[in-house]
Amino acid sequence: MNQKGLLAVLASGLIVGLLLVWWLLPKWLTNNRAVVPPAAATAAGAPGDARMVKATLFFVSEDGTTLVAEPSDVPFGASPTEQARHVLEAQLAPSTRGRLSAIPAGVTIRAIYFTSKGDAYVDLSREIITGHPGGSLNEALTIYTIVFALTTNVREITAVQILVDGKQLDTLAGHIDLRQPLAADSRWVQKGQ
Repeated sequence: MNQKGLLAVLASGLIVGLLLVWWLLPKWLTNNRAVVPPAAATAAGAPGDARMVKATLFFVSEDGTTLVAEPSDVPFGASPTEQARHVLEAQLAPSTRGRLSAIPAGVTIRAIYFTSKGDAYVDLSREIITGHPGGSLNEALTIYTIVFALTTNVREITAVQILVDGKQLDTLAGHIDLRQPLAADSRWVQKGQ
């Protein structure tokens, strides 16, 4: 082969090689798998591996007139808002120990936020009203279950205002004024708790 032929073959080989590199290199350099930092990988492992914290949840006493405190494990929240959501989700879930909840079944959390003064605003779904049995005692137990769950377990929260579907209510069932945040009221928790 003469020198011109050799140069033509080398040039063609070089062009083909550059085209292959140009076409394949981006595929080799990119990785479609998500990169998970080691700390997040540990927290997002198997469901039983999630970090849990102790919390106090509240349920209706056997005589039906007060609330009783019950220790429970809830997922750890990285922020006060996230911790408040985890606590309230645990409070809304059916009791694993056969306790009666003062909160109607099917209630969900729409939003939780709070002010620098420590007032939490809890926006709940409409089932808090439509599923409520009514009566002043039942209304008090429902409201103070939520108030105690949040003020007891999230130190940044000192009072709770309940909203429904994003709106302020006068009352839940006609008896307790919900137009302002409510602080925990110890007369609603069984003594010795």
